[in-house]
Amino acid sequence: MRLLVTGGTGYIGSHTVCELLDQGYEVVIVDNLYNSKIEVLDSIKEITGKDVKFYQVDVCDKKLLNQIFEENEIDGVIHFAGYKAVGESVKKPLMYYRNNLDSTLTLLEVMSEHNVKNLVFSSSATVYGEQEVPKCVETMKKGETTNPYGETKTVIERILEDVYVSDHDWKITILRYFNPVGAHKSGLIGENPNGIPNNLMPYILKVSVGELEKLTIFGNDYDTPDGTCIRDYIHVVDLAKGHLAAIDHAIKNDAGVYIYNLGTGTGVSVTEMVTTFERVNNLKLNYVYGERREGDLPIIYSDATKAEKELGWKTTKTLEDMCRDSYEFMLKEISK
Repeated sequence: MRLLVTGGTGYIGSHTVCELLDQGYEVVIVDNLYNSKIEVLDSIKEITGKDVKFYQVDVCDKKLLNQIFEENEIDGVIHFAGYKAVGESVKKPLMYYRNNLDSTLTLLEVMSEHNVKNLVFSSSATVYGEQEVPKCVETMKKGETTNPYGETKTVIERILEDVYVSDHDWKITILRYFNPVGAHKSGLIGENPNGIPNNLMPYILKVSVGELEKLTIFGNDYDTPDGTCIRDYIHVVDLAKGHLAAIDHAIKNDAGVYIYNLGTGTGVSVTEMVTTFERVNNLKLNYVYGERREGDLPIIYSDATKAEKELGWKTTKTLEDMCRDSYEFMLKEISK
């Protein structure tokens, strides 16, 4: 089975590609390298021993995307490509709406034209918005999103549901991620974004090795036990394996729209993440508390019961694993 993976050199994409190759799938990657590095392809080969066909193409480019589908017999698509930072989306909403919606619409049009109707979509817990309870279940009515990034995911989910209503041959799996952290056990791939990080763990890592002076934690006056935001952090390898479970489920089941949370089901505060990182890696981080960041929810975590029941998937890695694997990856990065 040959899968097209958009954003396949990115953080979650590259880990998923490794898992796919290990399970015998053929993979074609499309990525414009906006927030990833070409060297990731070498790391994927070193980890798996396999070559991957790669196209440096923006998914918004319909002509080039069509050529890729013409050159390769694609059986299904995993769609990661898109901008993904909550804070940045508040500052640059038009960039987020243009890129995330255009790329998905273009991809769906090309898939439809080539009769490829098996899609796994990288969504987000941000679609839940503000809820009366912080534990998110797939059956919840989606709340009012608090940032443009989350709104793009909400709109795309609606588009996908409409696509299925119009054509019942589609198999669409929507995976709502919580907060991915960690790195591959080899230390060869992990999260090291270009420029100033927008997410917590990459910022912690850059401070830990002296690339940035200090970490600012956004807000310590939330109504939580230690005053900082609570999130459901999930190891990226567990998350990658969730995509394999989704593909396997799609192969075995009828057409439809399937929605799953991928998380641990446990909330961890930002301060707890920082202090766990310090303890596991035996170091001290320079961090301070700053103002709240616009668009952040106080508490959100998953109920992943449905994924365990229907996909046979659940997380296996701990918060300590996430912190240890992330740091080992960063040490390898700076030694290159």
